[in-house]
Amino acid sequence: MFVDADICGLKVGDEHPVRIMGVLNLSQESFYRSSVVNIDSILEKAQAMVDSGATILDIGARSTWLLAKPVISREEELQRLVPALAILKDNVDALISVDTMFADIAEKALELGADMINDVSGFKADERMLDVLVESGCPAVVMATERIPGDPIGMNAIMDSLSGIIRQAHEKGMDTSKLVLDPAIGRWMPEKGPIYDFETMDQFERLKVFQKPLLAAISRKSCIDAVLHRPADERLYGTLAATAIVVHKGAHIIRTHDVPQTMDVVQVAAAMRSRQPVVKENGFEVSVLDIKNPEDAVRSMKEMGVTGTGAQIMKKKSISRVLKISNITTTEALIIKQEILARGGDAALERDAVSHETEGTDILIMGTILQLEKLAKKLECQARDLPVISRIIQDTLQLDDNVEYRYLREL
Repeated sequence: MFVDADICGLKVGDEHPVRIMGVLNLSQESFYRSSVVNIDSILEKAQAMVDSGATILDIGARSTWLLAKPVISREEELQRLVPALAILKDNVDALISVDTMFADIAEKALELGADMINDVSGFKADERMLDVLVESGCPAVVMATERIPGDPIGMNAIMDSLSGIIRQAHEKGMDTSKLVLDPAIGRWMPEKGPIYDFETMDQFERLKVFQKPLLAAISRKSCIDAVLHRPADERLYGTLAATAIVVHKGAHIIRTHDVPQTMDVVQVAAAMRSRQPVVKENGFEVSVLDIKNPEDAVRSMKEMGVTGTGAQIMKKKSISRVLKISNITTTEALIIKQEILARGGDAALERDAVSHETEGTDILIMGTILQLEKLAKKLECQARDLPVISRIIQDTLQLDDNVEYRYLREL
């Protein structure tokens, strides 16, 4: 179940180097003004990026920044793109990606030699975009979107959005192996605070369930500012720290304004990324899936053809947790052990507690989420302090899935 994609001849995936996508920004309205490239120097800038390790160049002529003013017309976007594409065509050894949400601009860009399209609207801004991609056979980066670019809030919403986009593309007749997924890191709408970007980066490995190339676009974004409280010009080191995390967690392509520095970080982080165990023999294959969220287990099951009802029944059986309960009596620990064993889980406690030679102990309980929930329910009506322990177990399991608890802290 390795990701092994061919993007216009460029190999992208788990067994290939992490690819660098250099940003060529033609938009004067950009949040990062220092990144704007003058048309007279675009070839020099592009060549410098390629020399530093970029294998994809992403050309954008319209700022998607929340506060960008003025909002330019499609005509102006195209006027900025056309001369840039004419200059770069056949003059740089890299794939050319065009960052646009509009089908007519994508169509023209492909005619002028672009290799792929980067649509931050998730095919929502222009219903013709998928038709253009299907007709051209062109690969595309697609960003998590429900209605407007980047609007899914929280990792579960991002996963649902990308799942829907893949399904939509398939129904339109697109070869979905040509999709690259972008989880929409950044403050794309006012309600999307930095904790949701922290969650996305921390849980980036969840995106592996889609078995498609994964792109991270973190470069100098507002979530870095939320920690460092610095303008875009001073967010390089913060960006590199975040980049190392997402590479380690599975990113295949990094979109960046700073190619040389990013290249160094990517190479080191990728070297520390572990490989997924897979064994193939006589037509059989066994692989270890890194699934830590019940909803992702549901997605994997549905991909296999499991019914929606069956997947829902199984989801809490697919994820396990180990909980430590401290400072309880030996009697309480032995009751907990007996109850979790009765539900198919297990428990570990010190030898002296098993032989009743100590009055107090800690205990490790191991089981699926469903087993732990059933254990807590059973303990609610037990004697001693077991109802209190039941409540603490339930609260702990809830906090494990609470984005504000996990990521909201003083910044």
